[in-house]
Amino acid sequence: MAAATKRHAVVTGGNKGIGFEICQQLVSNGITVVLTARDEKRGIEAVEKLKKEFGLSDHLLFHQLDVTDPKSIQSLANFIKTQFGKLDILVNNAGIIGSGADQEAFAAVYASGKIPDGWGKGILSDAESLTEEKVDEVLNQYLKDFNEGSLETKGWPCSFSAYTLSKAVMNAYTRILAKKYPSFCINSVCPGYVKTDLNFNTGPGSVAEGAESVVRLALLPNGGPSGLFFSRSEVAPF
Repeated sequence: MAAATKRHAVVTGGNKGIGFEICQQLVSNGITVVLTARDEKRGIEAVEKLKKEFGLSDHLLFHQLDVTDPKSIQSLANFIKTQFGKLDILVNNAGIIGSGADQEAFAAVYASGKIPDGWGKGILSDAESLTEEKVDEVLNQYLKDFNEGSLETKGWPCSFSAYTLSKAVMNAYTRILAKKYPSFCINSVCPGYVKTDLNFNTGPGSVAEGAESVVRLALLPNGGPSGLFFSRSEVAPF
């Protein structure tokens, strides 16, 4: 009976920042966590740090994962199936900035994080008719306009445009997945502007505060809210 009620989680990008703190908080709540990272050395060091500082050895494992590599993803899936036979919680936390950036500009776009009114926003905001094909249509049009140097004339955001659009698309895809898998709780969450390497440690909040909102959603019971976007602990408009 105890084995049947034990819950297992995977946290991507768990070796530092919010991901590291999410792992700690989940384990502290009795969840067995697989901390993943692209760099095996950094991931193992993160696990050892959590074990040493917080005494979490019984519920913490490491597995290498590069979310851009299908073989790496399959390797993790096989590991989960072999070790646990199921997965209860998946926290998609891994992310990279992808380019150099001005810190003030980054802070400004983070505060907005929404695409302007227009064709793309109209498609992504139409929850009832939203499909993966329509999301791809928006992305393909954006890439076309980007390559042609016409982002501003076509109404796309110009500062950190790819970052901003990726957030909007992720939120839209959350809705699609929630509708496709109604027995799951699938939500997206903005943890707030917290101090991490991704934003050059300019965020005013702590990683513990950011992780708290993520963990709250990860621990939702069956039948909890799904297909929503949260800003910290509050439901926010897409």
